[in-house]
Amino acid sequence: MIEIVDAKFLISAANVAGAPNSQEQNEVVFMARSNVGKSSLLNALTNHKGLAKVSSTPGKTRLINYFDVTFIDRENTKKRFAKFVDLPGFGYAKVAKSLQYDWEKNLTDYIVSREQIKIFVHLVDARHPFLEIDKSVGDFLLQHAQPSQHIVQIFTKIDKLNQKEQNELKKAFPDALMVSSSKKRGIGKIVTLLHSILEEPCDEH
Repeated sequence: MIEIVDAKFLISAANVAGAPNSQEQNEVVFMARSNVGKSSLLNALTNHKGLAKVSSTPGKTRLINYFDVTFIDRENTKKRFAKFVDLPGFGYAKVAKSLQYDWEKNLTDYIVSREQIKIFVHLVDARHPFLEIDKSVGDFLLQHAQPSQHIVQIFTKIDKLNQKEQNELKKAFPDALMVSSSKKRGIGKIVTLLHSILEEPCDEH
């Protein structure tokens, strides 16, 4: 069983120039449209209610926030250290013609140039799975992710859908994960997946 046993705030940065120095490719970047439940998921994954601030004002946070996270494999007590990176929400539901214009340039630079990123976690509200802005983000990641970087798509607030709607969503997005932070559904599966990807050797670098 894989668990996150420790998580603490490290630093906030306005852009990639302010990112912490690191030689490891162990950053897990969480990105989502505003009000999708990113902070709630970060708190649920780390079992730390106050780790990420849940704001009632969408798009309020404009900084890149870093957290030191410790995974543990309960079978062999081996620990794995990583950084969770909380990116600002990218727009409050305005349809994007181009992510380059909708999203701040410094975040675009960060995604393209930050080699320490191992995993991009793209969160999508399960109630609104086909928004143009999320498609733009997905296409942008596919275009710019390096061979050693992984993209994980997660649908949040799955508890808001009935069983038929959940089945339709899974059929439309068979590779995506489904989660409910409030009901703690899917949390363990996400933690295990992130850990398994972080454990992969970085041969490409």
